Amino acid sequence: MFIEQPTAILRHFYKSAMWRKEPEKKTVYLTFDDGPVPEVTPWVLDKLKEYGISATFFCVGENVQKYPELFERIKAEGHSVGNHTFNHITGFNSNYDVFLKNIEEADVLIQSKLFRPPHGHLTRGQCLKLKEKYQIVMWDVITRDYNQALKPEKVFAIATKYTRNGSLVVFHDSLKAEKNMKYAMPKTVEYLLEKGYTFDKL
Repeated sequence: MFIEQPTAILRHFYKSAMWRKEPEKKTVYLTFDDGPVPEVTPWVLDKLKEYGISATFFCVGENVQKYPELFERIKAEGHSVGNHTFNHITGFNSNYDVFLKNIEEADVLIQSKLFRPPHGHLTRGQCLKLKEKYQIVMWDVITRDYNQALKPEKVFAIATKYTRNGSLVVFHDSLKAEKNMKYAMPKTVEYLLEKGYTFDKL
């Protein structure tokens, strides 16, 4: 559970970040990290359109630079976008100035006030600086679809077990997560719709 749903201690350490929205509302916030990529993102967009729901895409700047038409499609279809750094670098392994510069490089292309740190790795100093400009977005449920050692059925089980009112749920529109995500995401959406949940973007 420590991986799938962050502890209260971790949430308190980054208390200025968004982890979960209104717990009194039966609304879920689907988010997708690491795209856009032409092999996966269009499939996700088609599925979201099929279900008539909106989501939030935390985009890697270099992918936006490579596939600008796909990035524009995400926005044109009514979804929100967020900054996920330019090269998917982490705050723990990066020099303070290098990390901030990488985020700003992505911001030139993405132009969003939402920022999600790759892997959730962010130092206290980086967090204090970034919150001056961005809403830092973490998650309430990480499906672990990126873990290729997990079977797709397990990813679906994780998503449905931990998702609750106001959950920010992380899937990935990436090649690494493709197999697990394509199985688990639609089934999760259908399961939650049957349970009376609605979906919204950040």
